[in-house]
Amino acid sequence: MTSALNTTLILALFAVMALHPPIPRRPSPFNLQFALGWWINEAPVIGLWWLIAGTIGTLVHARPVVWWWLVAALTVLDLALLARLAARARSARAALAQAFRAVYGPAGQPRYTRPVWWRLLLPVISWRPDVRRIRNVRYGPARRGNRLDVYVSRRSRGTQPAAPVLVYFHSRFANRLLGAQPLIYRLAAQGWVCVSAGRRQFRTGHGEQLADARAALAWVRENAQAHGGDPDRVFAAGGSAGANLAAAAALTGSEVAAVIGLYGFYGSMGAEAGTSPLQVIHPEAPPFLIVHGVLDTLVPLERARAFADRLRAVSRRPVVYAEIPGAQHSFDVFESIRFHAVTDAIVRFAELVSGSHGATPAGPPRELGASKPVDDAADRATERCVEDSPYPVRVTAARR
Repeated sequence: MTSALNTTLILALFAVMALHPPIPRRPSPFNLQFALGWWINEAPVIGLWWLIAGTIGTLVHARPVVWWWLVAALTVLDLALLARLAARARSARAALAQAFRAVYGPAGQPRYTRPVWWRLLLPVISWRPDVRRIRNVRYGPARRGNRLDVYVSRRSRGTQPAAPVLVYFHSRFANRLLGAQPLIYRLAAQGWVCVSAGRRQFRTGHGEQLADARAALAWVRENAQAHGGDPDRVFAAGGSAGANLAAAAALTGSEVAAVIGLYGFYGSMGAEAGTSPLQVIHPEAPPFLIVHGVLDTLVPLERARAFADRLRAVSRRPVVYAEIPGAQHSFDVFESIRFHAVTDAIVRFAELVSGSHGATPAGPPRELGASKPVDDAADRATERCVEDSPYPVRVTAARR
């Protein structure tokens, strides 16, 4: 009885923290509200399995005394909270559709694909038998840090044209096997060439990590054709600090078709000049897709919004920015309704950037080098985004 009661109380705490987490004012690498609420927010079905395992013995076999009724009531409460979390995840698709329509018009809206039901019930399983993983490919001189994994379809491509390539950079405390595995396996199964790129993380500065990201992108461009990929359709993607690296590399000379930033931190992560994406935005920036959670407790939403506003003000290429209601940090780890919608959006973005399927950016095109006016409020938001780094460094705010 005590074990069942503890299970219901702990799950209630986690679910409430996921529904209404305290949002900090400044970014941070880690905090308590993220630890308590992230996993159950993004995969409430894990909470459901835990609830069933922890209470089924008591509810079925124990006599209905006062403690039994308390456990039963708390179980009903937990089920209601989990259902609320699951229902809230459905709002992601509408938010993404609105963001795409704002840039590309109605024709640019992502298409709906049906998720595989059993993957939603077992959200920790991303592996697919029709995808081959080529492990530990070295792309640089570092013995352990400069390695990447390549994911390709096991199906014969025959005479099909070269496939688009996704290069994913993981977050700061993750590795090549954590982050966006549902995305990587799904795209590889559809014929993409996907790369999960590692980097040196410990005892190295952000400048060295950025050099690793550039080296990985260069390796992919040189070797994409050997794996059936198109070197002219390389999409740099990343989550959190990985989004920072993908954006900074693309904005400082690495040739990519577009950048996909998921729950990214775009301020300064080191003392080296020119390593902050905010500081190196220019009119010739590649197209960007920026997706951020409204309830992100590690990188507050305003920081991503400031980066997107600055990018749209300066770049003459399309910038799609979507704020996902109810989403936390690291929403790409589990198979979920929310991330399935984000994956649909990424596929559509790649099609639009590649010029297929007919949609073009809404509104008249701007001349080369022209930019939208940037108001003082946007400037102040950008300066706060640059200065409020979770790392103790002094940086210079982005110039107008």
